Amino acid sequence: MSIFDDFSRFLETRLDEFLKAHPHLELMALEEQLRGQEEDAIATLTTLKQRETELEAAVLETAQDIKRWHERIAKAEAANRLDLVKPAQEREATLLRQGNHLWGQMKSVKSRLAQTHALRQQIQSKRQELKTKMAAAAAQAAQPPPRDSSTTGWNRSPFPAKPLDPLEESFQRWETEAELEELKRQMGK
Repeated sequence: MSIFDDFSRFLETRLDEFLKAHPHLELMALEEQLRGQEEDAIATLTTLKQRETELEAAVLETAQDIKRWHERIAKAEAANRLDLVKPAQEREATLLRQGNHLWGQMKSVKSRLAQTHALRQQIQSKRQELKTKMAAAAAQAAQPPPRDSSTTGWNRSPFPAKPLDPLEESFQRWETEAELEELKRQMGK
């Protein structure tokens, strides 16, 4: 395992060095990572919203059942049916515990929804900042490098460039052709 760990560390180090040498690629990798996190947050939000809807429906249904059993208890007591009162009260107590449990789950889901929504907003803001940095880096890369004024003169000829006059150009061409012909004759010997 240590060989794989060493190799893994070596690759991570090389990747870090490469990304530091190419900051635009590092920014692109960060943007991709943030995009993936935002997609995960969106999927989590969708799942949580579905669960919230399911829990709300279950809480409402349980509340209706509790109300129905509460009315049955009142009817059984009014009719002096003690054989039905005790089991109905037990059923109502079970439904109340179930309703409390569902209510707690719903509050938990709502809390997670709020946290996930806040996380998504943070991710979106980080992505926007990163896009701004990427645009600035791209604009900076598109600009020519600044010229160093201390070496500017070294790249210039001390003599101003003069346009060749047609006669000079003709003589230079004729002289070059003559030298080429001479070279061909010498090589042919």
